[in-house]
Amino acid sequence: MTGDADGPESIEDYYARILATTDEEQRLPVAVEEMPGWDIYPYELDSLRLKPLRPLADADPPRRGEAAEDCWCAQPPRADDGTLVWRSERWTLGLTSDTGLPLGLVLSPLEHHDLPGLPADLAAEMGLLLVAIAAAVELVPSVGRVQLAKYGDGGAHLHLFFLGRPTRILQFRGSPLLDWEENLPRVPLEVLQRNARVVADRLVEALGGEAGRLGRSA
Repeated sequence: MTGDADGPESIEDYYARILATTDEEQRLPVAVEEMPGWDIYPYELDSLRLKPLRPLADADPPRRGEAAEDCWCAQPPRADDGTLVWRSERWTLGLTSDTGLPLGLVLSPLEHHDLPGLPADLAAEMGLLLVAIAAAVELVPSVGRVQLAKYGDGGAHLHLFFLGRPTRILQFRGSPLLDWEENLPRVPLEVLQRNARVVADRLVEALGGEAGRLGRSA
């Protein structure tokens, strides 16, 4: 089914345009003039090829926690296991404990919302939090820049990722950071916690709320 010529493009038309550029195995060519041409691109092109394009699915699959009662936010609050960085009455910021980056954080509201349905008051708070967290992450000595990501294909509850891009490793700049991250050695939890304390202390100073334990003695 194609879309109105004056309206938004249908997914069928979008898919057909992509499919038209594939080879006989329905593989897309590597766009050598785009990302692979950057000096930060992490792959050698000789052995790189994209997977065959699959047919359109009938629909997107359901995500975890589509209904509020099935979401983690409906469960009793978990004890601080050393990965809570900061929380307020309406937000929580957690530490990614399995990463090769100096710091990975996840921000979520405590109420059950996704980004398109976020109430205006929470949206306004989120804007302030994005600025404050980004500034705090960039205070970590091993971080050069912070990258912000929102996916939401696996879980229905809003979760925003803050990725601390290592400083002075120029190949890790830009969007290939996650490709590099998957191949990096894991940073020990105690190191991540020490890095996260910089963020927690800054947020408490700037916004109030409560810092997590982050491995510190109770």
